[in-house]
Amino acid sequence: MHDITKIYLVRHAEAEGNLYRRIHGQYNSLITDNGYRQIAALAHRFSTIQVDAVYSSDLFRTCTTAKAVYGPKGLPLNTRPTLREVDMGEWEDKTWGQAAHEDGDLLRLFNATSPRWQARGGETFPQVAERVAGTLRQIARDHRGETVAVFCHGTAIRCALGLLQGLPPEEWHTLPHSDNTAVSLLEFAGEEVRVVFHDDASHLPEEISTFARQQWWKKASGFRADSNLWFRPLDVEKELDFYRQCRGEAWLNIHGSWDFYDGEAFAADALAQWHADHRSVMCAMLGDEPVGVIQMDLGRDADQGVGYIPFVYMLPSFRQHGMGVQLIGQAVATYRPLGRDRLRLRCAPDNHIAQRFYKRYGFHKIGEAEGTRVPLDLMEKYIGYGGYQG
Repeated sequence: MHDITKIYLVRHAEAEGNLYRRIHGQYNSLITDNGYRQIAALAHRFSTIQVDAVYSSDLFRTCTTAKAVYGPKGLPLNTRPTLREVDMGEWEDKTWGQAAHEDGDLLRLFNATSPRWQARGGETFPQVAERVAGTLRQIARDHRGETVAVFCHGTAIRCALGLLQGLPPEEWHTLPHSDNTAVSLLEFAGEEVRVVFHDDASHLPEEISTFARQQWWKKASGFRADSNLWFRPLDVEKELDFYRQCRGEAWLNIHGSWDFYDGEAFAADALAQWHADHRSVMCAMLGDEPVGVIQMDLGRDADQGVGYIPFVYMLPSFRQHGMGVQLIGQAVATYRPLGRDRLRLRCAPDNHIAQRFYKRYGFHKIGEAEGTRVPLDLMEKYIGYGGYQG
């Protein structure tokens, strides 16, 4: 008679890739504010469950989620790189919209969970399944008769469950997707494994569920129906009229008049920043249609570890569809590799829509801008890893 080992297999809380619609396999992304609310709900769920050991992939989003269990129970955290998400190769930290634009056929294979999918330099679904399932089996052998919580990643969990249940890779597309912090329970008896339940997120109220705000997972084909943007450098010299249009519309919408508007100064700044680095002014694209602009002054406040954002704009017809946060994600993707741990921007105090937007996504007021033509709040968002050692 084999001792039964129970493994609670848990997906990490909502992370930047989920929010910004970026491809984060082994990219080390942060947990969102909503993700921390999910972690609190997960901690409540596990408060009455006996757990003997906790394992996690070594990425920030899983280690942070795992604290919901190992923290209250006073257990050490065991990290295993073999529990990481699928390696997305050259797709890492691209937007899903960029993958659709550049690699549409390959993205369709990904969405269909095809065993033939493989991003350049990355893993296949069968490879990640073997890696994660093998790690789960080893954990079960090391903890015979015990209960273990293991924190992992969405695609990795889905593929591993397919393999452990004996499904051929061609049928893994029939398995459901899991919400952030969803829990599966596996029972190991020797080499036999039984999936007691899978992808249960009953601890999440709808208002903090990631899936409640998304549509792609509801499609039978797995097609991502959400509005996924991609970004290209805006050629400020050739597209200066479009930039001027965006700047002017933004000013008039916020201030209600042309008083104090200096379009020439705005255009000159954009041209100077674009000449210094073409990444400074990016055009947000939805398919083949421009929908917004994000401007970044890569030199300003660099000595303070700050990534400065002079201008963020969405065309009116594309607002109120949840796409604006992807522009913030582009700023994070630009500034974090440069060693910046904060984003900084200015926002008119009476621009209530923008104020709510920025506060919702982690910006807070740190002061008031000096020497400006109109009153502006200085706002910052932290994008660093803090004391975490990955």
